[in-house]
Amino acid sequence: MLGKTLPYVILAFIETFEIIIIGHFWFGVPVRGSLTLITVTSGLFLMSSLGIGVLASTVANTQQEAMLTVMMYNLPSIFLSGFFFPLEAMPRFLQLVSYAIPLRYYLVVVRALMLKGVGAVAIQNEIIAMTLFGIIIMGAAALRFRKRLD
Repeated sequence: MLGKTLPYVILAFIETFEIIIIGHFWFGVPVRGSLTLITVTSGLFLMSSLGIGVLASTVANTQQEAMLTVMMYNLPSIFLSGFFFPLEAMPRFLQLVSYAIPLRYYLVVVRALMLKGVGAVAIQNEIIAMTLFGIIIMGAAALRFRKRLD
């Protein structure tokens, strides 16, 4: 399982820093928070994101089915995370559903770290939520992966 996810981990961290660098130097987005904290929280989000991908690949029979499964998860996640629309503008039911989406917490963390420069104490609830999501999703993927190999 490590061999399956390690290339994606490396690629995701390269892309994360590429986005930060381009955002800062090209678009003038300030980096007011700690790069170490941004890296750690990106790793936590990455753990849940890759876990979803591995979990989908263990459920699916073909690569196309796995890709569609992940896309059917990602599309609503993007809309319900607060990326496009403010969470406060959504109906109460969708606001409650958004608590089950790791991207919601990551967006709060990135905005707080990049634009406000807060410390870990200010975003500790989001860090805890992303940690729990990562452990649960990656754990389920690992259990399912092991069962599938048998």
